[in-house]
Amino acid sequence: MSIILTEKAEFRLRAFLQGSAEREAPEKGVRIGVKDGGCSGYQYTLDITNTKNPDDIVEQQGKVRVYIDPKSAPLLNGVVVDYVDGLLESGFKFENPNATDSCGCGQSFQAGDCTPAAVPCS
Repeated sequence: MSIILTEKAEFRLRAFLQGSAEREAPEKGVRIGVKDGGCSGYQYTLDITNTKNPDDIVEQQGKVRVYIDPKSAPLLNGVVVDYVDGLLESGFKFENPNATDSCGCGQSFQAGDCTPAAVPCS
């Protein structure tokens, strides 16, 4: 299992982790996952967390601890997470080698025959 954070993404996530309420939580990190939704079928999730779930896959990316739930892991293997800071768009960007298609808004993706039904972009 491997998720790769670019230098910019790691820097931005470290800033979020340092700025959150419970700075000293020993298991503090980010949880990256996939859920059903979006106009292509799957949506990425990215949340700050203070606890490890019993079945989480844990990776260390520089100074950032990354938690991945086992159901999302096959869809996230090899994903590169970057941070884009531009005039028209700012935020985390996911480059997923497992995606067979993605939507125009860039917020969701398909992964072959296992993709759930899509919903319109909001």
